[in-house]
Amino acid sequence: MRIEINGRPVEAQPGETLLAAIRKAGVKVPTLCNLDGLPPTGACRLCVVEVEGQRGLIPSCSYPVAEGMKVHTHSPRAVQSRKTIVELLLSNHPDDCLYCVRNGTCQLQELSEELGVRQRRFTGLRREGRVDVSGPALTREPSKCILCGKCVRVCEEIQTVGAIDFIGRGSATKVGPAFDEALNLSSCILCGQCVMVCPTGALHEQSHVKKVIGALADPETVVVAQFAPAVSVTLGEAYGYPLGQDVSGKLVAALRRLGFDYVFDTAFSADLTIMEEASELVRRIRTGGPLPMMTSCSPGWIKFVEEFYPELTDNLSTCKSPQQMLGAVIKTHFARQRNMAPEKIFSVAVMPCTAKKFESSRPEMIRDGLNDIDAVLTTRELVELIRMYGLEHESLAPEEADRPFGERSSAGKLFGGTGGVMEAAVRTAHFLLTGKELEHLEAPAFRGLEGVKESTVRIGDVELGLAVASGLGNARKVIEEVKAGRKKLHFIEVMTCPGGCIGGGGQLMGTDPKALGERMKSLYALDAGEPVRVSHKNGAVKALYDDFLGEPLGETSHALLHTHYAPRRVVT
Repeated sequence: MRIEINGRPVEAQPGETLLAAIRKAGVKVPTLCNLDGLPPTGACRLCVVEVEGQRGLIPSCSYPVAEGMKVHTHSPRAVQSRKTIVELLLSNHPDDCLYCVRNGTCQLQELSEELGVRQRRFTGLRREGRVDVSGPALTREPSKCILCGKCVRVCEEIQTVGAIDFIGRGSATKVGPAFDEALNLSSCILCGQCVMVCPTGALHEQSHVKKVIGALADPETVVVAQFAPAVSVTLGEAYGYPLGQDVSGKLVAALRRLGFDYVFDTAFSADLTIMEEASELVRRIRTGGPLPMMTSCSPGWIKFVEEFYPELTDNLSTCKSPQQMLGAVIKTHFARQRNMAPEKIFSVAVMPCTAKKFESSRPEMIRDGLNDIDAVLTTRELVELIRMYGLEHESLAPEEADRPFGERSSAGKLFGGTGGVMEAAVRTAHFLLTGKELEHLEAPAFRGLEGVKESTVRIGDVELGLAVASGLGNARKVIEEVKAGRKKLHFIEVMTCPGGCIGGGGQLMGTDPKALGERMKSLYALDAGEPVRVSHKNGAVKALYDDFLGEPLGETSHALLHTHYAPRRVVT
């Protein structure tokens, strides 16, 4: 159908929202409550436009297009309405922008600039609320909440966790956990997807930057860093590189310039994870262990099972995540090789995930009174640290990660995206079951950003039923089928965040919608272009088993690289 936007003809599709048609026409209309992929709510009213023939302003995010409609997106009336809404929001907002974690990336700040808000026109009582730092990963600052509802929707409709909701009515309305309790008493799984959609500083990660700076400044401390596959294909976007470009070399160089004594690649321990996880899968298939086996790399997913499906805890792989495996190896084998006291090593993980902060503090991840991982920096925190130290990213010459834990296969790199763990595991499971390499290493059935992907793979005389889910709402669908009696599923990969780690809750704010696809393409390109594409051919992993671990699932590897998750409580 044909409509007119700001005097120019535009082709629109039946059923399309007015906002979608406006965006296709290349016009920016602001919104604070709209979430792509979810039904509109029309709550914030910032997207209002003037439509000829209509008395009032129309919320474009929830209004369908109609043949012949004439729209004015920036008429004086529409612009004034938006400005008034922002001024009203600011009248109830703290004046602490210079101290706020979102200073420079705050949507409310951007709208104030865009609409020319230069003075306070409205005053009154302000909403107060205690800062909630009860959990190990996330912080809530209710006084900065503007009631857009995005966090509530992503938690309930995408992640199906429902840890937060609207509380109260009218001017007393707020967002928080049930009974306005602290976040650590809720069903929150600390994934950080609420942080990614929050337009202000009402939700953010608990920063480990200060701890890391303190360790770097201590001459008696050996500071070691590792970085996840998803970080290296995201970090460049903060410095103007093309979406998804891998900047591993510059990332290593930046970490060294910051003062880290050793820099390792978490893709190495992803290969190590595959050796253990594929061996565990083969053992369960051969001995009748709990099936389907479910991956344990994603800490938000682990907490989700503990909260909502504790009866399936035994189905979780006993493998620690790559982050924790490398942390354990650094403070044992590496420390002995370098004649270092483990307590003098400060181990930092650079991750795309807020839940990794929670994972590093779990009691299961503490051995002999020492945390395997001492601090976790999100991608955002790493950018903060690099800027704080005045490093010009463009001028950094690429460097290689330190050996022995800088050597990786491309399979380990695939961990950054949904389906990557499954693809890497199948490659090695095939070798363990048959003694032969897969003829075609690529697994198209597990590639892409679909929420659920399934396939069957024949390995020798065994036909494996495999499923991949990203986003906990999608994972819930698969798990409910298993609970209902679905058979012939042997292995399930779950990533907490939609798209996997490339879309993690610790990634850059204001991510371009195209970014996830480009990051994933970059991971596939790395896999296609490297000589070692299977985890069991990683020479450094082989040497680690020969020198220290013995064999996969052996006594040493099981004690160091595996754990057990006990059921916590049931949420109904």
